[in-house]
Amino acid sequence: MSPGSPPAVGAIDLAERRIDFYPTHEIAGFRLRPGKPFPFGATLVPGGVNFSVFSSHAVACTLVLFQKGAAEPLAEIPFPGSFRIGHVWSMMVFDLDCETVEYGFRMDGPFAPGQGHRFDATKILLDPYAKAVGGRDVWGTPPDWSSIFPYRGRLVFEDFDWEDDRPLEIPIEDLIIYELHVRSFTRHPSSGVKHPGTFAALRGKIPYLKELGVNCVELMPIFEFDEFENSRRHPDSGEMLYNYWGYSTVNFFAPKAGFAATGRLGMQVDELKTLVKELHQAGIEVILDVVFNHTAEGNEMGPTISFRGIDNSTYYMLTPEGYYFNFSGCGNTLNCNNPIVRNMVLDCLRYWAAEFHIDGFRFDLAAILGRDPWGAPLANPPLLETLAFDPVLGKCKLIAEAWDAGGLYQVGSFPAFGRWAEWNGKYRDDLRRFLKGDAGMVGALAQRIQGSPDLYGWNGRGPTASINFITCHDGFTLYDQFAYNGKHNEANGESNNDGANDNHSWNCGWEGETSDPGTIALRLRLIRNAWAILLVSHGVPMVLMGDEMGRTQHGNNNTYCHDNELNWLDWGLATKHADLLRFARLMIAFRKAHPVLRSRYHLTNRDYAGSGWADITWHGTEAWNVDWSGHSRALAFLLCGRHARRGTVADESIYVAMNSHWELRSFELPAPPPGTSWHVAVNTGMPSPEDIFAPGTEPRLADQGQFLVQAYGVAILVAR
Repeated sequence: MSPGSPPAVGAIDLAERRIDFYPTHEIAGFRLRPGKPFPFGATLVPGGVNFSVFSSHAVACTLVLFQKGAAEPLAEIPFPGSFRIGHVWSMMVFDLDCETVEYGFRMDGPFAPGQGHRFDATKILLDPYAKAVGGRDVWGTPPDWSSIFPYRGRLVFEDFDWEDDRPLEIPIEDLIIYELHVRSFTRHPSSGVKHPGTFAALRGKIPYLKELGVNCVELMPIFEFDEFENSRRHPDSGEMLYNYWGYSTVNFFAPKAGFAATGRLGMQVDELKTLVKELHQAGIEVILDVVFNHTAEGNEMGPTISFRGIDNSTYYMLTPEGYYFNFSGCGNTLNCNNPIVRNMVLDCLRYWAAEFHIDGFRFDLAAILGRDPWGAPLANPPLLETLAFDPVLGKCKLIAEAWDAGGLYQVGSFPAFGRWAEWNGKYRDDLRRFLKGDAGMVGALAQRIQGSPDLYGWNGRGPTASINFITCHDGFTLYDQFAYNGKHNEANGESNNDGANDNHSWNCGWEGETSDPGTIALRLRLIRNAWAILLVSHGVPMVLMGDEMGRTQHGNNNTYCHDNELNWLDWGLATKHADLLRFARLMIAFRKAHPVLRSRYHLTNRDYAGSGWADITWHGTEAWNVDWSGHSRALAFLLCGRHARRGTVADESIYVAMNSHWELRSFELPAPPPGTSWHVAVNTGMPSPEDIFAPGTEPRLADQGQFLVQAYGVAILVAR
C-alpha cells in the first residue's frame, strides 16, 4: 500500500490480529504461550492473563490456579523452560475467568539456609505483585490454619472512574496532617456510621474532618496484613490480642480486604479508591503509612508466605550464616537496596500514586531503607535517591521515620536528596518536656518553634523537613500524656514490659482518672497548650486521631494488639470535651488564617522586609529580654507579619507567650507595629469560650503593655 492510500477492506482486521494473541502450548487443559517479563505480577491482556515472577535461584516454577475460595487447586501449570527469560518466569494463560480465579506460585530450588536459600516446593506462594489478596476477606474471621494457600492472589480490573480527580498537590507547608487508623476511627458503636471500621465508614466521617480543618489524613497501614499474625489470648483475661495496627505487611500492592465493607465481595480496591476520591473532593490529601522495613514472614521460625519461598537471599538481609538480620525488631529486614527489591518498592509506590491517586507516603523505620545488604548505613542510599527523583512520585510527599530498631537514628541527618521530610522525634520530646514544666528547655523550644533550624538548617532543608508532632499512634495519646506518669500496658499481656519508658509525661498529681476539678482543668489546659504551640510552630503539624477530643488509652502507650475501646475512637468524647474540640478547630483555623506561620524557609532573625522588626524576635517576661538560663520556663516570640512567606504576603504580626512555670507570669509586651494594637486570639488560662477566638473576632487587649499568662498557660496575640 502506498503512503496516503486508504487501507483495503479487511486490512485493519488483519493488522490487529497480533501473533501474541494466539496460544502456542497447552498444559492441563489450559492454552498458553510465552509471556511478557514485564510488568511483574498478573496483568490482564487481550484473551487472557500474563503472569510474570522473578526468582534468580529457583530451578522451576509452577503457576497454581484456584477457583475463588476453593481448598484445592483448579490446576497446576509448570512454566516450560522456554518461558523463562533471564531470571523471570512469564506465561500468558488464555480464557481464564478473571473474576473467579485465584493464583499463586510454587518455586523449586535448594533448601540451604546457610547459603540463604529456603525453597520449599510444597508451599504455594503469594505473588509479591498481587493487586488484591483473598483469604482474609472479613476482619476478625478466624482463618483456616490448615489451608494450603492462606493468602491468595487475585486479579484486579483497572476500570475505576476517577472522573477528573488527581492528587491535590497541596504545598507541604500548608498541610495539617491527621494520623488515623482506618478501623479505630469508626469501629466504636458511637461512630454512627454504616459499616463501622471500614474505608466506606471513613467516607461518612469526611464532613467531620473537613469541619475540624485538617487537609491531610495519614492512614496507618492499609496494605494487606493479617490481624491473626501472632494472635494470642491474654494470659489473664483470655481476651484475643491481634496484630491490630498492621505494621507487618503480607503484600505491598493490595489494600487490606478486611478494611473494606465489600471485602467479602473482593471489591476492596474500588472501595478504597472511592474513599480517596471523596477525600480529594473535600480538599483532603491521603498519605499512606508504608512498612518496607520487614514483612509478615518473620524470622527463621516464621511462615513461608511469599518472598522467602520465591527468592529468600534476594529479598532479605541475611547474616553470613544465613540468618535474618533484624533491624526492624520484627524478625527480618527487607533487603531494600538490592536492585530487585528496590525496583519492587519503586513499582509499588508508583502503582499507589498512579492507580490510587495517593498524595504521599510515610515510611516506617525508614532508616532501614538506607542500610546496605549487611546493615551498614549508606552515604547515598540508592533507594532513597531513586524515590526522591522518580518522575511518577515527583509531587508525592515523602516522609521518613528517621530511625530504626537497630539503633540508627537519623533525625536531622536522613539522606533527603531535597525531597524527604522527617518525623521530628526531637520536636516531640522537647515539646513534651517543656509542656510539663521541665527546666532548661526554652533554648530547645526556640529551635523547635522555628522549624528546627539546628537540625535542618545546616543543609538548607528548611522547616518543611520537620513533621512536628507531640503524639502519634506509638505512645500516649495527648490526654494520657498529662494523666499518667508511667505506662500501663498490662492489657498487652507482656507484664508491662513492652512500650517506651521515656514518655516525658506528667500526671498532674494523680495517676489516671480523677474527679478533682483542679487536676482536670490543669490537664485540659496542658492539652490546649500543646495544640497552641504545635499550630504556631514552623514546620508541618501532625495530630493524632482523637487528640482533639481527649481520647484516652488509659495509660497504655503501645496498643498494637487491641481491637477494642483502647484503640477505638469514642465519638461521645466530642460532646464530653466539646470545648476542647472547639479549641482544636479554631487553632487549626488560626494557622490557616496566618501565612506567617507557614513558610518553606527558615526564619533569619533579620529584618529583610524593612518593617523595623526582624522576621522573628525573642522575648521573655521582659520584652526583648529572654532568660535563656537553665531554670527558665518562660519564653515569648513575635513573628512580623510583613515577613510572611519571605515578605511576599501581608499578614498580621503574632506574639506568643508560653509559661510552663507553676506560677502565673506577667509578660511585658513589645510594642505592636505602628497603627495596630494587640488583640487576644488565645489564652489557655481562660475558660471556654474565652480561651480562643475565631480569626477576625479577637477582642482588643485592654492593657497593651503587659499580659498575665496563667501558670502552665499559653497566650497568642495578633496585631491589628
